[in-house]
Amino acid sequence: MVPKIHKRGTRTIGLLYYLYGPGKAEEHVDPHLVASWDHNAPDPGRDPKATYQQLQQLLDQPLALLDERQRAKKHVWHLSVRNGPTDRILTDAEWGDVARRMVAAAGIDDPEQGAGCRWVAVRHADDHIHIVATLMREDGYKPDLDHDAARVQTQARALEVELGLRRLNKGDGTGAKRPTSAERYKAERQGRERTAREELRETVRQAVAGAASEAEFFDRLSAAGLLIRKRVAPSGDLLGYKVALPDDRNKDGDPVFYPGARLAPDLSLPRIRERWTGETASLPETVNDASPTAASGSAAPAAARRRSADAAWQALLVLETADDSVAAAHISATGEVLDALAASSAAHTRRELREAAWAFERASRSHVRAARGHDRVLRQAARDLVHGGPALGRGEDGATTAMAIDMLFFLVTAAAHWHARKNHAQQAAAAHQAAEHLRAAYLTAAVPPLAGHRRRGRLLGRTVLRRQALVLQTALPENAERILAEPGWHALAATLADAENAGHSPAELLTDAARQRELDSAESLSDVLVWRLRRSADLPADAPLPARKRTSTQTSAHAPRREQGQENRLSR
Repeated sequence: MVPKIHKRGTRTIGLLYYLYGPGKAEEHVDPHLVASWDHNAPDPGRDPKATYQQLQQLLDQPLALLDERQRAKKHVWHLSVRNGPTDRILTDAEWGDVARRMVAAAGIDDPEQGAGCRWVAVRHADDHIHIVATLMREDGYKPDLDHDAARVQTQARALEVELGLRRLNKGDGTGAKRPTSAERYKAERQGRERTAREELRETVRQAVAGAASEAEFFDRLSAAGLLIRKRVAPSGDLLGYKVALPDDRNKDGDPVFYPGARLAPDLSLPRIRERWTGETASLPETVNDASPTAASGSAAPAAARRRSADAAWQALLVLETADDSVAAAHISATGEVLDALAASSAAHTRRELREAAWAFERASRSHVRAARGHDRVLRQAARDLVHGGPALGRGEDGATTAMAIDMLFFLVTAAAHWHARKNHAQQAAAAHQAAEHLRAAYLTAAVPPLAGHRRRGRLLGRTVLRRQALVLQTALPENAERILAEPGWHALAATLADAENAGHSPAELLTDAARQRELDSAESLSDVLVWRLRRSADLPADAPLPARKRTSTQTSAHAPRREQGQENRLSR
């Protein structure tokens, strides 16, 4: 249940015309009253003799009894209360009770405090109501509306429990502005998956992910096809910006522009500038591909994904012990990595990665101010993903995608734990939701490369398998039995053998890879260890299956055929 207090107004009649009218997109159906201050207000929706003017005059009657100096300048209070799409449809009687509880919580009309202000509740859809109140009483009393938004939110949480509705977490004012009803209906009418506001928010976030300068940010917005308006001071300084979708027009045919701050609190120009201010926060204009993976011939997408896995691992190591402002910076930059990974993902993982980035957007902001500059490694990883280009989703870049998703899953889970410790309920829930989408994306990306590693592991000799099992039992005695029973054990054995052949100590790699407590939450310990070892030992993420040697039987069987072929060629 989402209560929303709208801007106060001066024209009661205008609001009534809107609530009883067809709506901006013909979305209002059967408008009628479900409750009022005296249980007897005229209802223009159900009573053909009642008029909007009669209802307006009764609501505003207290104003007529007061002189101009006593009246509130903006006397119209407006609250909408909306249920979620999965909630059951409430009856009129239930919505009427919701309305009475809400006006009492806000301080508009509390029966325990005697006569209050006049108000009505209008229902014109199954999932929500609107409450209109006049903020004056006949005796000149004005209600105390300090913290009315917090009070109605608290009442909503109680009503969710009593009415058996989906229980929402308490907000903290850092969330992005929700699309309006008109925006949602417009998106449905145009066949859009998301509203224009939401599409713009996603596009702007992807444009700012890893951006090194203001010029690059606006170049990315233009490349994405957005219309841009810049607000420039007389001095020539840039003060802000607005963006619009080319095909999103108002009734006059003009583009509908949204300021960055209206898309999300951290997308205003001043907040975006914080990401690249300071020497420690600046990013190089070019991407350095001199990593072991790039040097070995991997494509740019694969190298970028490997570096993002490295960056996620480093962030994971510091998140538990960092100061709050540093942790907030890492969590915010994690959102940039997710945005960049989703924008450059292959088709088979794109949807889940987009949903993961979309969900984590809420977790990337809180009242803890991020100390920018400490997030440089993650922001560089986001930049590398953007400049590395789109992944094909197979071979090395497909395997490194699984590696990156695996590390980001644990980083996002750690962010959820951090928010939970700080009592950031909405952010913690959003991070958990993002983790579930990452899990789904990982299952899609990881199947082919892990299957290859498992096949390679099954081709190892018994002596090699026994030696790697002994290494596992020595390094991880508490988890060895579980790992040996997992389907992924052969992939891990192949990885340990690869590490050993590359000159590493498998026992040391295992000990280091299992040091983090996040290993305990993994569904498959062996799969997680495969990616961690291949990342730390700079092993190819998608090693090819070695060619099988021909047996003597196969050789003799094919010999006559080859000899016959040679005779035929000679006879020609």
